Amino acid sequence: MKTALILFSEGSEELEAVTVVNILRRGGVAVTLAGLSAGALRGSRGVLLTPDTTLDEALTHSYDMVVLPGGQPGTNYLKADARVLKLVQHMSAQGKYVAAICAAPSVLAAAGLLDGKRATCFPGALDAFPQVLQQHAAVVEDGKLITSRGPGTAMDFALVLVERLVGKAKRDEVEAGLVRG
Repeated sequence: MKTALILFSEGSEELEAVTVVNILRRGGVAVTLAGLSAGALRGSRGVLLTPDTTLDEALTHSYDMVVLPGGQPGTNYLKADARVLKLVQHMSAQGKYVAAICAAPSVLAAAGLLDGKRATCFPGALDAFPQVLQQHAAVVEDGKLITSRGPGTAMDFALVLVERLVGKAKRDEVEAGLVRG
C-alpha cells in the first residue's frame, strides 16, 4: 500500500489538508496527518484538527509522498522548522513525491528544491524566489515535485496525487465517486 505524510501546523489551511487526506484515503493510500506539535491544532480559518501523530513520531517511518498544505501563518511555521526542510530535501533526494499547495511551495523553494523548476502557488507566494519558473496552472508537475495554487484547486491537486501514487484508473474511480460534474 502506498503511503503519504501530510504536515499540519497552527494556521495551516484546513481545507487543503482535509481535502488531500480525504481524497488520498478514498484512493486507498495510507495517510498520516502529522502535526508540528502534539495535540489539536487550529487552522487558518479557525477549524480545530487533531492530527494522527506528531512530526517527530512520523519521522520514524518512511513514506512515498509528503504533502504540505498552505495557509498563514502555517506556511511560515513549516518554513521555519528545520525538520520540515530536512524532510522535503531527503524525500526529494530519494526520488519520492514532494507536493505543496497555496503558499507552501515557498517552503520547497526555501529548501532549494524549486531552483530552475516549474511550480505554481498562491499569487505572490514565490515572488521572493526568482529562481523558480512560476506557472499559473491549477497544478504543476516538474518531475516528482507537484505544486498547486490554493484552496480552490485542492481537489484537482489531490486527484493528481492519487494518480501519481496509485494510477489513473484509481484516480478515475475516486473522481467518479465525487460527482464533480
